[in-house]
Amino acid sequence: MSEIPLIQKIVIYAIPIIFAITVHEVAHGWVASKLGDPTAKILGRLTLNPIKHMDPIGTVVLPLIMIILTPYAFGWAKPVPVDWRNLRQPRRDMALVAVAGPVANLLMLIFWSLFLVFVSSMSTSPSYLNQLLNEMAGVGIIINIVLIALNMLPLPPLDGSRIVAAFLSPSMAIKYQQLERWGLPILIVLIFTGVLGKILGPMIAFMLSLVQSLLTF
Repeated sequence: MSEIPLIQKIVIYAIPIIFAITVHEVAHGWVASKLGDPTAKILGRLTLNPIKHMDPIGTVVLPLIMIILTPYAFGWAKPVPVDWRNLRQPRRDMALVAVAGPVANLLMLIFWSLFLVFVSSMSTSPSYLNQLLNEMAGVGIIINIVLIALNMLPLPPLDGSRIVAAFLSPSMAIKYQQLERWGLPILIVLIFTGVLGKILGPMIAFMLSLVQSLLTF
């Protein structure tokens, strides 16, 4: 997207990224509320207002740096608080709350795929607006694929770790979740060393090829 001015590029990326991470977090809180924990609702986190979910680094700084310096970007929001003590079946329900985030991203992946089909069929002669909307849909597809793959990693506090913890003994689960304090530093190191890309690359490539196959079916 080098031919697109930086400001427009930021807008094209910002809308799908903010939408993806906001709905992801709301999904966690919504499922938790349905399973007995009203914490997110009490704190006003069951809202699509992105300001309520913004993390200074994950929602603003990192995505902006990546948009400027790289051909791709992603981010994260402030985790929705969940008090496991309020859940009816804490071990099972924490796993269900965790799965809700990637499922929300899957639904948004479907949305952006359908949006791309719609935009592509709007006109036989592509305009500059069509180009921008196509680029935005493409970013929406990629960011949600990346978030699905990323969040399924078994690295606390990512969603995959909550699912793994549900299958561990209580004592092992507690020790495992104590790794959470190191999760963000480890993730940032993996991102900027390129290791994360090598880990997630095959899964992202598979999901992207699947979407492309469905779109051209």
